[in-house]
Amino acid sequence: MIMTFEELVARRRSHRRFLQTEIDAEQVQKILRAALMSPTSRGRQLWQFVAVDNKAELEKLADVKESGSAFVKDAALAVVVMGNHEDNDCWVEDGSIAAISMQYQAEELGLASCWVQIRGRRLSDGTLSADVVKGILDIPDELDVLCIIAFGKPMTALPPHDEESLKWERVKIED
Repeated sequence: MIMTFEELVARRRSHRRFLQTEIDAEQVQKILRAALMSPTSRGRQLWQFVAVDNKAELEKLADVKESGSAFVKDAALAVVVMGNHEDNDCWVEDGSIAAISMQYQAEELGLASCWVQIRGRRLSDGTLSADVVKGILDIPDELDVLCIIAFGKPMTALPPHDEESLKWERVKIED
């Protein structure tokens, strides 16, 4: 189903419950392509990604922080978004743009997604969540982990964003 960008933005919601079905390889490629085509600071494209569809690794990634990541175990795919702060002072921004690009692509494909914040998060013992992710996926120390985006087929349909609840009072338009 082809939708306008306006419809896509209204429909994209964070889903934390997924059907236990796989995402086909073509859909995975389209999601990753959206990340690789996303704009970056000075066009440098210094982000990196790890795509995970292995159930054992998804279950491990579900435990990388105290709360807000458990649903990853039920995802069909998780993409870890990374950058190197020494190479790119805009790594967080570049990674964030790539992450939302993947989420919009997934929505257009009829798939659900949800962001899992990793940067700056810790386990109760003080261990950085990013270090746990690096250990699970054998990610080099020089890379910083921004987030994990979980993808899957939605268990339930969520309504689009309600136009009436938009917070226009938080927008100032200068003449």
